[in-house]
Amino acid sequence: MYGWNGVFLQVNLSKNKAVAETYNASLALNFLGGRGFAIKILWDKLKPGTDPLSPDNKLIFAAGPLTGFGVPNSGKLVVAAKSPLTGGYGDGNIGTYAAVQMRKAGFDAVIIEGKAEVPVVLRIKDKVAEFVDAKDFWGLNSFETEAQLHNLYGRSAGIVSIGPAGEHLVKFATVVSQEGRAGGRPGMGAVMGSKNLKAVVFEGSGDLSAADPKDMKALGTDGYREVLTKPNYPFWKRQGTMSTIEWSQENSALPTCNFSESVFDKADKLGGFAMEKIKVANRGCPQCNMTCGNVVKDSEKKDAELDYENVVMLGSNIGVGNLKQAAALNRMADELGLDTISLGNVIGFAIETSQRKRILEKYHWGKYRELKMLVEDIAYRRGFGDILAEGVQAAAAKIGHGAADWAMHVKGLEISAYDCHAAPAMALAYATSSIGAHHKDAWVIGWEIQFGRSSYSDEKVEKVIDFQRLRGGVFESLVLCRFPLVELGFELEWYLKFLRAATGTELSWPALNYIADRILSLIRAFWIREYGKNWTSEMDMPPLRWFKEPLTQGPLKGAKLDSEKFSAMLQNYYKKRGWDQRGIPKKATLTKLGMSTVAKELGKYVELS
Repeated sequence: MYGWNGVFLQVNLSKNKAVAETYNASLALNFLGGRGFAIKILWDKLKPGTDPLSPDNKLIFAAGPLTGFGVPNSGKLVVAAKSPLTGGYGDGNIGTYAAVQMRKAGFDAVIIEGKAEVPVVLRIKDKVAEFVDAKDFWGLNSFETEAQLHNLYGRSAGIVSIGPAGEHLVKFATVVSQEGRAGGRPGMGAVMGSKNLKAVVFEGSGDLSAADPKDMKALGTDGYREVLTKPNYPFWKRQGTMSTIEWSQENSALPTCNFSESVFDKADKLGGFAMEKIKVANRGCPQCNMTCGNVVKDSEKKDAELDYENVVMLGSNIGVGNLKQAAALNRMADELGLDTISLGNVIGFAIETSQRKRILEKYHWGKYRELKMLVEDIAYRRGFGDILAEGVQAAAAKIGHGAADWAMHVKGLEISAYDCHAAPAMALAYATSSIGAHHKDAWVIGWEIQFGRSSYSDEKVEKVIDFQRLRGGVFESLVLCRFPLVELGFELEWYLKFLRAATGTELSWPALNYIADRILSLIRAFWIREYGKNWTSEMDMPPLRWFKEPLTQGPLKGAKLDSEKFSAMLQNYYKKRGWDQRGIPKKATLTKLGMSTVAKELGKYVELS
């Protein structure tokens, strides 16, 4: 087998045991890697109804067939498990040297189950796994943990760790690497913490096997050179994703004060040009020459790495109009191991709930010192922070008194940083994302704003599906960053060439889209198996606020989603996917995708059409 290593590492923390297992080439060809491997492993090996925070849950680190090769933006890793935040499939990708080192150690995935008796660090050096006592690391933040582990194992080691939020089982705790790279929004850090696993250290000395090593090297060199020639490259290097703040403000899509509005009166103080004035460095993932991490000095005079999502969610969405303060809150989140998107949501929810006098606690828009304390309260589950640590859906249910009306989530995962009062296609993308409300599977709002945002058209449904196949299916399974393609116009044909040189397999885009449909339908089947007869199409509805409360400010004042038109749009989406009116894949669809055994298993939990 070329490209893939053909080996998984099975780790049981309860038994201090690690076993390397080979897998069949058909698995690689049918599911590619990354997200594809993760969902196939969870479907096959996780007992339905498993408590996500029990030893039985499986924490998976999975790479793709291009991970670690010298091609643009190939230094990424998927971390997945059953989500403690949503109860469904959860994952995220993270740019980290751990991805490269895991592959050089000989593994395409590491599957971790059980729970260590005492906190441990799992060290994987080539083919050997070691369980290291982590009592001196437990309680440290993620930056401190990684620094100390680098002191022990060298700068070349790839390290992923959790902070106090993961240790305290905050439902949206993340896995962190390289002082600002984070992944696993739906609580992958909490799953890691529940296993008493503080960190994983990867050290590999092997070579990756390509079908055509000479061509692989030449393609990589040419690909990197091509990235540098793209017209938008110089501006990208200056601002990265931060320019999206001005774009969202201009197009009335900027989440403001818990998504109640879509423009912010201090947006110019948060955006890319404001960031450039205080920027001190760029950071990026391994194998990347279009580094997107913008490093600034925050209000505490510390280095903080910024991008669009974290600045918006810890800026305009909670009323903070000072970039250095938003940067400081972001750095805190990374140190503590909190997802910045969900954190900005639960804080915005808390402030609004306080303002509406549904709780006794007093929180205010934009009050930095007050909000800084709240971030720590959430990470350590202190006071009202303990309620917010459960996520906005659970917090709203506990508070009651109509709080669900302003709880911004889909299927329990908090909305990322695009307001959709006037963006039906993006709302559909959130509603049907594989992990809950997340933008990366189908960032369709840019296309929607360009071609007309008021309609609920057939074309929009098809565009969402096309984006999900490409981004949520193929790129999440290869595992590659989509920025060269999306931001610079790096041509899709490059990826077919990379795959051919790495694996020796000729794959067309129709073939890759077919694999993507298989992966995304299996993820949907996993959700439905977990929810059983409780699953309805209501699971795929965006937050009530976008339907009930029109915008009161900005150029789109008065805009809101139409519930009847959106419901019809959702049913059209289901029809095109080959799913029934509940959003459940039909028997014929699963069979067509080569998953008749999945249909048989799923039929034990719900009636299939």
